[in-house]
Amino acid sequence: MTRFWQEPAYVHGKPSQTGILLVNLGTPAAPTAAALRPYLAQFLSDPRVVEIPRLIWWPILHGIILRTRPAKSAQKYASVWTDEGSPLKAHTEKQAKLLAGFLTNAGQRDLMISWAMRYGAPSIRSRLDEMRAAGCTRILVLPLYPQFAASTTATVIDEVSDCLRHWRNLPEVRYIRSFGDDPGYIQALAASVRAHWQRNGQAEKLVLSFHGIPRRALDLGDPYHCECHKTARLLGEALQLPTDRMLVSFQSRFGKAEWLQPYTQPSLESLAKKGTRSVDVMCPGFVSDCLETLEEINMECREAFLHAGGERFGYIPCLNEDDDWISALMTLSLTHLGNWLTDPHPDAGTLTLQRSRASALGANH
Repeated sequence: MTRFWQEPAYVHGKPSQTGILLVNLGTPAAPTAAALRPYLAQFLSDPRVVEIPRLIWWPILHGIILRTRPAKSAQKYASVWTDEGSPLKAHTEKQAKLLAGFLTNAGQRDLMISWAMRYGAPSIRSRLDEMRAAGCTRILVLPLYPQFAASTTATVIDEVSDCLRHWRNLPEVRYIRSFGDDPGYIQALAASVRAHWQRNGQAEKLVLSFHGIPRRALDLGDPYHCECHKTARLLGEALQLPTDRMLVSFQSRFGKAEWLQPYTQPSLESLAKKGTRSVDVMCPGFVSDCLETLEEINMECREAFLHAGGERFGYIPCLNEDDDWISALMTLSLTHLGNWLTDPHPDAGTLTLQRSRASALGANH
């Protein structure tokens, strides 16, 4: 196998391009067992997602999980699938388009904005290839995970780095590690909660449900747990909400090992049984509604809370295409682009002169 992939034709004097690549987790191509199988295989084969030795994990994955889980997951995906396809994919694409529009209105017309999925399509490799063909020599990679975890943000960085190992002509690359404490992001969350309260009134408890990770990851030094609690603290301060009116919990367990606690669904059931009649639930670890928010929280957890004696379950949607969020995303991007935005682009006359000098010196392009 050739180590390096084919490079696009190089043109001397071509203006350098700067790009932003938004990356989200991923989605199957369709809500079917056939589509879930390759998606789950790619996802669960990632050593950052499942840290079980391959010799032990491979027979479990291919002999049990990929034979049984796709059909079960397909039913869940079908319950949230839309005319636009996967909600996660649709929201991510719209966020990229809106970000491009916001940046254009802010005077940044020369940026290339793209988006990819870590697992499934469009792949990170395909989007990087497009950016390379467009002449991007500077790329800002923005994983759409507010809080850092090795199993999310780090695996995006892994994949980008693995792709670049096959390029001869490497670009400058910057990564946004996390933004769970970004002021614009926090204010967008707070505005979303206030808008929900204005429409529906305040519930007795605001439950902030974050995606879980194995407890072992925390013990080994993963900062995700702490970053989730920081986001919750900053949001509570922005809302001026007493700590006893809030609960941080973790959802989406997989397997029998202990994960971060308290777990969301049992916590909601416990609240209802102890007399809490109303809750508002939001998921600040997701910027786009997806299977984990629409099906697990707004369907399964809603039913569990009401069945346990609760009377009102309010789901606060993810930020999705909210103007405050896109504005925060723009500011976050501009901050990390930094001096890349100040590099002057040669005018047409300068480019012509550069090409003629290169030709005189014997350049072939």
